[in-house]
Order: sequence, then C-alpha cells, then structure tokens
Amino acid sequence: MSEEAATGPTSAGMAVDGAPPASAEVPGAGMSADTTPPGGAPTGTGAQQRVSDITAGPGGVMTDEVGVVTGELTLCTEYADGQVTLRVQYKDADEWYSVTGGRVPLADPAGLDAVHAIAVALLNRPEG
Repeated sequence: MSEEAATGPTSAGMAVDGAPPASAEVPGAGMSADTTPPGGAPTGTGAQQRVSDITAGPGGVMTDEVGVVTGELTLCTEYADGQVTLRVQYKDADEWYSVTGGRVPLADPAGLDAVHAIAVALLNRPEG
C-alpha cells in the first residue's frame, strides 16, 4: 500500500521536547470537477490530503455517484474548510467518486492523518 501527502504538513503531534515537528510540504496540482490532474488526487485550493492504495472487501465501497466500487482502488482523504471528505477511484483511473457517508466536520486539520488511517483500516480488505 502506498501513501503520500499531496499538500500541507505531513505530520501531526508533538516531539518529545514538546515542540511541534518540522513540517514538509509537497506541491499539489489543481484540478477540475471529478477528474484527476496529471499525477494527483482531487484537491481544491488550500486543501490538505492523504492518498493510499487499497483493496476493497467483498462488499466493495459505496459511492454517491456510481454505487458500489470493488477491487483495487485509491483512497483520498481530503481536508478543506473544516470538513474531511473521502473519495475513491479505481486504481490509475481518472474519475473520483465520493464515499457515501464519507464527509464529516473536523475542527483541527492535525487530525487528518488519524482520520485517513482509520478510513484505510476500515476500507482496505485485501484478504476479504
């Protein structure tokens, strides 16, 4: 499973001495609607996101646009404007789909890594 941070800080939390860790930024790419820009997941201006490849379990992942998607997928957890949104696409496809029920408020963007880790743990079922 690959993971990458597309924009924004790549770590959350505190170092042993109580100082926040240094952040690293990775430039992202802009996009329109539900298509993938060259080399990137969907993103809006100022959005932070985490991306992982997953394998959907036997029931697949329910999406708002096309219903259930199955097989090898890419999951994008995006934070923008106080909201986290989960999207999936078939691996290496252009179209992104909103995960049904996959939008929730998140007061602190530092929680993005934890939300993404939970989403991956729930949706990645390579063994069924």
